[in-house]
Amino acid sequence: MSETKTTAKPRPEDVATPDAIIKAMYDTISGPAGKRNWYRERSLFLDGARLIPIGKRIHKEGELQILSLEEWIEDAEPFLAENDFYEIEIMRQMNRYGNLVQAFSTYEARNTEDGEPIARGINSIQLLHKDDRWWIVTVMWDNETRDNPIPEEFLPYLW
Repeated sequence: MSETKTTAKPRPEDVATPDAIIKAMYDTISGPAGKRNWYRERSLFLDGARLIPIGKRIHKEGELQILSLEEWIEDAEPFLAENDFYEIEIMRQMNRYGNLVQAFSTYEARNTEDGEPIARGINSIQLLHKDDRWWIVTVMWDNETRDNPIPEEFLPYLW
């Protein structure tokens, strides 16, 4: 039986702030080849949450998909089981209104924590504050391509 939102209790420090839940999201998918902590991953997402890749993906060619969390785990798990993979946030623009947050989180994917990037892109993350904690409602992302470069305003400023 798969874990569900009702059985996946979050680490309080993972869901205390928008910064914390976004950091936890990146932490749960990053690491050496092998099984990820899907229990922790599930604890971050609101029931009914969606993950939406809209273009080329690291582990396969892609097009728009609208996935439940369980569908995304099923899709990503074989790749993560066989490959070292680290997704690291390099910049974020975030806006909040009341109990909702919209974050544009620019990331780099790497084969090692401190290795050269193998891909970059932007995660558009929608968060909800409910029941004294933060929830991820939607993550939609697109990887950078030659025809779709990341705009300067979403990259760290270099001196």
